[in-house]
Amino acid sequence: MAAKWIEVVTGSLEEKKQYKLHKARIKQLPDNYRTAVEALERYYMYFGGIADGHILVTMMEDLADLFEQAAADGTPIRAVVGDDPIEFAETFIANYSEGQWINKERTRLIKAIDEAAEGGQK
Repeated sequence: MAAKWIEVVTGSLEEKKQYKLHKARIKQLPDNYRTAVEALERYYMYFGGIADGHILVTMMEDLADLFEQAAADGTPIRAVVGDDPIEFAETFIANYSEGQWINKERTRLIKAIDEAAEGGQK
């Protein structure tokens, strides 16, 4: 009972555990790969606007998978992200757009305009 109440206030405890596991995975990467992932994570925290914890955790796990595989294969970081890290970051996060808070606001705006337009038609 208490755990459910805590989750209402703080968010999913399971997602927090998954995120901590993700951070532990990142710490195991070679320094240069870890630096790249941490830079991407920082960018996503500012730019990404992911409001759904499940989607955020999934995205971070996928990012860890990508860089763990690249490190294991010896794939250079530039071969992963290309010459434009911004383009890579934005293309990567586009795969998780359903979790972005802006989508909720876009839907709210469309609904408000539709309602306003219908109100003016009467």
